[in-house]
Amino acid sequence: MYSGKVVFSQVMEFLPLHIFHQCVDRYHGDYKVKEFTCLDQYYCMAFAQITYRESLRDIEACLRAQQGKLYHMGIRGPVSRNTLANANKVRDWRIYADLALSLIVTARKLYGKEAFLNDLNETVYALDATTIDLCLSVFPWAHFRKTKGAIKLHTLLDLRGNIPSFIHISNGKLHEVNTLDIIPVEAGSFYIMDRGYLDYARLYALSQASAFFITRAKSNMRCRRVYSHPVDRSTGLICDQSVLLTVPKSARDYPEKLRRVKYYDAEAEKTLIFVTNNFALPALTVSMLYRCRWQVELFFRWIKQNLRIKTFFGTSENAVKTQIWIAVSVYVLVAIMKKRLNIRASLYTILQVLSVSAFERTLLFQLLAQPDYKSEPDENDNQLILFT
Repeated sequence: MYSGKVVFSQVMEFLPLHIFHQCVDRYHGDYKVKEFTCLDQYYCMAFAQITYRESLRDIEACLRAQQGKLYHMGIRGPVSRNTLANANKVRDWRIYADLALSLIVTARKLYGKEAFLNDLNETVYALDATTIDLCLSVFPWAHFRKTKGAIKLHTLLDLRGNIPSFIHISNGKLHEVNTLDIIPVEAGSFYIMDRGYLDYARLYALSQASAFFITRAKSNMRCRRVYSHPVDRSTGLICDQSVLLTVPKSARDYPEKLRRVKYYDAEAEKTLIFVTNNFALPALTVSMLYRCRWQVELFFRWIKQNLRIKTFFGTSENAVKTQIWIAVSVYVLVAIMKKRLNIRASLYTILQVLSVSAFERTLLFQLLAQPDYKSEPDENDNQLILFT
């Protein structure tokens, strides 16, 4: 029978503590802290994410019920909802943002060699944002509408492994297109986005940085055809054209040629028009790449259903951002664990299993990869017979 570390501690072993302590020192997180350190705070919040706790009182009750195991989980300070609430309110959220970004770098290296869409070598990103509704009377800093509060989670998702490479948290008033001014741009990479990001000046800046974009054309797009490329209409393609914008302002913002691909989606019975600055990819691949943009929508749906980013443990801006960044770090940490242990189960399955076995003393790989494993005695043992 295994009598080693509890499951939660085995998961936290994938957390690089030297990076964590560097983040804490960078923002003086443990300045004048005697008992409940930033690491204790992170472990408590990560426990809440993994086990789906609903409130600070819920976290306190569950951890105090297992008081004898807290030391072995890495929690050294006394667990109290008031102490945890104060830590979330006061300690700089950038500690956990930097930690999550460091984990993202590690995860992207692990998933960087995965095959994607006919072995496309270039990195493909999907850019989108999701709105998290908040009560304006409880969160007065989260301005959105006159009687409604909200924050937006702007995410640049690396489609190899569905790892977020860039995350920006803003109030609900920030329009999605402004994210194009702050995202990191990598030359040769593809950026897939919906029509909300169609701003020709910003797209031209993206093109000047030697990056490629794929987006949907708006219904009022006016352009002049320069050349028509041959297409196979049996695949759903209608046309593949090189065009120039004709509206004076649009032509000034984007003075070069664009590629316009028209595609009929038989499943949705809908005609789609794509705009891109890449002229080398086959037209069908362009339409398939845009379809992959749906992965970022699934990512938002997944984290809202499986992580605690809709019900918050604090009302201050610092507490909300702290909870979101810790949730992102837990997501990436589980993805790293899945890759390093070569676990075939999905992230959803892994989190569901971890949620009911956090205090168990079971080998992590055995728990996740070999659920039907049974320890059986060896039939050919060399036990001597004492009595006959």
